[in-house]
Amino acid sequence: MTGLGLLALGGCTSANRIAASAPPRIQPRLQNATSGSWTYPTYYGPVYSEPFTIPAVPPGVVAPQYWRQLVDDPTGEQPGTLVVDPDEKYLYLVQEGDQALRYGIGVGRQGFSWSGSARVQYKKQWPTWTPPREMIERQPELEPYSAANGGMPPGLSNPLGARALYLFQNGVDTLYRIHGSPEANSIGRAVSSGCIRLLNHEIIDLYSRVPDGTLVKVRPSRRQIEASSMMAAL
Repeated sequence: MTGLGLLALGGCTSANRIAASAPPRIQPRLQNATSGSWTYPTYYGPVYSEPFTIPAVPPGVVAPQYWRQLVDDPTGEQPGTLVVDPDEKYLYLVQEGDQALRYGIGVGRQGFSWSGSARVQYKKQWPTWTPPREMIERQPELEPYSAANGGMPPGLSNPLGARALYLFQNGVDTLYRIHGSPEANSIGRAVSSGCIRLLNHEIIDLYSRVPDGTLVKVRPSRRQIEASSMMAAL
């Protein structure tokens, strides 16, 4: 990845590391194949077992297609692989038997600026968020959260949410993160900043299923493909 790309992804940096818990069971498909109706997931209720109580996801905020569910695997990747589709706003965790656990995501500018293969180098629970200097120069009100000031402490308003996965390529930090978000209305949308964001409920679930070293494949966005085509035509 180029130096410019590294700067663009710098808004996802943070700190704090804690071990994962055992993964929960795979959820069944949420859409009734006969009626086509949806059942609102009970696992989007309030979470009291975390250091900070996570509020319930209000019904109607996240479209049903972005709820976590088991689907036929569209990626063709090996089980255990994470696949990010920034255009469709989905993240897939490939399962055995040609299935995948699909999560809805929100994608920021950073989410469209990098694609390729990486590994989950490590994971963190309730990470500290440290905005890069470039962001602070644009938004001076973020200075209290600079690296020199210790960053923004964990909490419900922290942009990295309840968990973060840190992606490295050939041992080098890509500055690309898969993380939680307190903003449920950002799921299924392209938002102003951030990497790949999931509901806090979802990133807690994903964190428990993904070990260090997991292969992550980020598909190129249409924006990237179009930009490459334009450059090739010059």
